[in-house]
Amino acid sequence: MVKQDIEGVRGNRDAREMLFEALRRPRYEVIPLQGVEEQVVEHVPKDLKVTVTASPKKGIESTLELAERLSRRGYETAPHLSARLVRDEAHLEEILGRLHGAGIRDAFVVAGDAEEPAGKFTGAGELLAAMASLGHDLDEVGITGYPESHPFISDEDTIKAMYEKEPYATYIVSQICFDADVIAGWAQRVRRRGVELPIYVGVPGAVSRQKLLRISRGVGIGESARFLRKYGNWFVRFFLPGGYSPDRLVEGLTSSFADPESAVQGFHVYTFNEVEKTEAWRREKLDGMGAA
Repeated sequence: MVKQDIEGVRGNRDAREMLFEALRRPRYEVIPLQGVEEQVVEHVPKDLKVTVTASPKKGIESTLELAERLSRRGYETAPHLSARLVRDEAHLEEILGRLHGAGIRDAFVVAGDAEEPAGKFTGAGELLAAMASLGHDLDEVGITGYPESHPFISDEDTIKAMYEKEPYATYIVSQICFDADVIAGWAQRVRRRGVELPIYVGVPGAVSRQKLLRISRGVGIGESARFLRKYGNWFVRFFLPGGYSPDRLVEGLTSSFADPESAVQGFHVYTFNEVEKTEAWRREKLDGMGAA
């Protein structure tokens, strides 16, 4: 019994240490809207990777431009390459050339939210295959995972799509889910199905209600509706009494970092451009864990 207790304490300690390390090096996701570059430069350490979303209203150009500017300022960046915003192979080759020229070594490939594709690509799998065919020198290529049901795609299709995309990818980022047990169970199932890619768990940052509403309005009317459908689960919780804090979700995922079956490697933080508050929360969390 004493041996089991010692092993349990050691396991809890190891899990906390791994959680601490994950919080030391999260990925921060930002939306290419006015003022976000300045926020990143002022508040985000340069050892954190910054990912830049792509939207139908802003187009992929704003994503690439922000990623390039942040790269020139010394940040590792990962632009979102939205399949439905890429016209054809020539456009894709141009994009890959720009990433190479900017020294960008990571790209997060998604289908995208555009109702009508700009060209021949309608899904992430098609774009990934085209990237492989053209050839690229990216070190990292990310794909999306869904711990809960996708609002528009069946669970069977999302599982099938993950298998099809895995050979082209090096990591998975999960969409937002508020149930740590659901995330842990999903991560284990991903591994048991033979998908070996490391997982970055998507968690919302420390976001104010006012900022979230401004972001949802700022992305455009049609896109705002898609935004709200996509993150509706969060909006419901966010406007309950007491609001939302990342603490409970992050703490609930502690055991996943020590579970060899989960492949959970780190956090992908959806800042919704509330960069200063999210970074302040992260530092406070690290300070508290270090003191403990």
